[in-house]
Amino acid sequence: MATDTQAGWYDDGSGNSRWWDGAKWTEQVQAPKPPVGGLSGLVGRIEAEAVAGSQPRPAPAGMSYVVLQVILKEKLWGTGSGNLTELEHVINKQAALGYRLHTITTAASGSKGFGGGDRIQATMVFESMS
Repeated sequence: MATDTQAGWYDDGSGNSRWWDGAKWTEQVQAPKPPVGGLSGLVGRIEAEAVAGSQPRPAPAGMSYVVLQVILKEKLWGTGSGNLTELEHVINKQAALGYRLHTITTAASGSKGFGGGDRIQATMVFESMS
C-alpha cells in the first residue's frame, strides 16, 4: 500500500509517541515530555491536544478502531473554508496506515470564534483493514 505520510513521531493513542518510518510502524517509542509550567505551558498543552486529535496513528494494542477529531472553522465572510480539504487530508493519511473510515459525525458549537465563523467538530471512527 502506497503512503504519503512522512516519517516521524506520531501519537500512538497510549500517551506515547511511536516512530513511523514512512512505510510502517516501528517498535521505537518515546514517553511524553514533562509539561512546561505557567500560562505558556497551558497554552502549549491545549494546542498539542487539539492537533494530536487529528494526527494519524495506529489503534492501541488489541483494538481495531481509532477515533480522530478535527476542529473545523467556517469563514464569516467569503467562501473556501478549506474544511473538505482538511477532512480529506486526515482521512487519506489514516487510510495510508491501513484503516478505512467507518463513521463520521459532526457537531456545531453555534458560537462565533475570534474573527467570526462557527466552529465544527468532526469525529471520525476508522477501522483497521488487517
